[in-house]
This record gives sequence, structure tokens and C-alpha cells, in this order.
Amino acid sequence: MADAPKLEVVGVPVLSDNYAWLLFDPATQEAGVVDPGEAEPVLAAANARGWHLGQVWVTHWHQDHVGGVEQIRRTTGALVTGPKAEADKIAALDALVDEGDVIRLASHTAQVMRVPGHTQGHVAFHFAEDSALFTGDTLFAMGCGRLFEGTPADMWGNMQRYRAMPGETMVYCGHEYTQSNARFARHVDPDNTALEERAMHVDAARANGKPTVPFTLEEELATNPFLRAGSAEQLGKLRADKDAFRG
Repeated sequence: MADAPKLEVVGVPVLSDNYAWLLFDPATQEAGVVDPGEAEPVLAAANARGWHLGQVWVTHWHQDHVGGVEQIRRTTGALVTGPKAEADKIAALDALVDEGDVIRLASHTAQVMRVPGHTQGHVAFHFAEDSALFTGDTLFAMGCGRLFEGTPADMWGNMQRYRAMPGETMVYCGHEYTQSNARFARHVDPDNTALEERAMHVDAARANGKPTVPFTLEEELATNPFLRAGSAEQLGKLRADKDAFRG
């Protein structure tokens, strides 16, 4: 039996620095989107490819991740799935998910992970067979999300789960924060040669208007101070220092 076609993932820049992620199964022509903070760019990108959006998945309730959901739902009739713990904050949810649940796009399946800290009901979607991880605002390139609703222990627990995944896993996060994250990472880890090299590549990519997302977990294990933190206390100090960093 031939292998199932690889899940296609396309990043769509929305708002000032967000990414929405289009997903497409070539075998069935089924398509979906993760975290559409704005509707028009997402619909335009899908229409340009001839993709009809049948599903919308959201990681958490913040407006820059759900702002386009209702318009996409009205326009396409898509089924909207999101975190059960935040159902009172996301008006357009049709299906509720939490830790251990499974979502599907055709033959592609993702485990739902409860990853609190940025928001308490935040979820991530891990397509293990496709080596794809949608982290919302928990794990960024060389960074992690602000602790708006949770604790350093919450976020450190998330980092331990991500660390255990295969290094080739591609991470699709919610923002283009990589340059600022790299500046802070270099500040706290100045002798890391892998970090220095990566930061130079990031600067070159951004200078040419290219995205720095997605990226691999292997890259993060070598360069991300939050993923490399040895304890919740260390991560908490890093996060507080990052919040105050002006470099």
C-alpha cells in the first residue's frame, strides 16, 4: 500500500506578526486552518489554491488567534474546533477538545495536548505521523509565550513534553517573534555558537522578507533557552527577564 500523501502546510501572515496555518490533504482535497486571527488573508490564500476550508482549529481564545473564525465559518460552513476549557471565551466553537482527544483532516490525525501557561485552556495539535506540531503561543522560535494566566511550572511542563518529541518535528507557532527572541537568547547564552549561527540566518531571512517559521525541534533544543531550562524556577526567571528585556 502506498504511503498517504504528506499533509501540506502553508503559512498565511495575518495582522502585524501572526501566522495562520492552512492544512491540506492532497488525496481528498480536504483543507483546514489553524488560528485564523484574520479572515480575509486566509480566505484569499485558500481560494488562490482552490482549497475549500472545511475545518477551523484554534489553540486559545486570544483575539489575534480567533478574530477571523466567525467570518470563515459563515463563508465556508467550516466546523470550528477549540479548547473545551475556553468555550466560554470563544463564541463560534462547534466541537470542544482537551488533553488526549484526537482531531482529523482526512487520514491525518493529531493528538490534542493541554498546554497551559499562556492561557489556562491553551491546546496544541501534534500530527505525529506528519512530524508537525502547532504550538500556538506556547513555544516560539528561541522563545516561549508570556505567562498571562499560568505559572512557570505550567510552561516548564509544556517544554518537557516538547523536548521529548522527535527532533525532526516541524514547529508551526503563532507569531514571527524570532528576531527579538534571538536577541534575548544571545543575551542569556552568549557562548552558544549554534545560537550565533542561527541568529545570523534569521537576520538574513528577515532582511529579505522571508519567514523564520516553521522550524525544527532539533534547532530549538540547541538554541532556545526556555526549552533548555533545567527547572520551572529557571524558566520563570528567564521569562521575567525577557518581559523586561529591551535589547
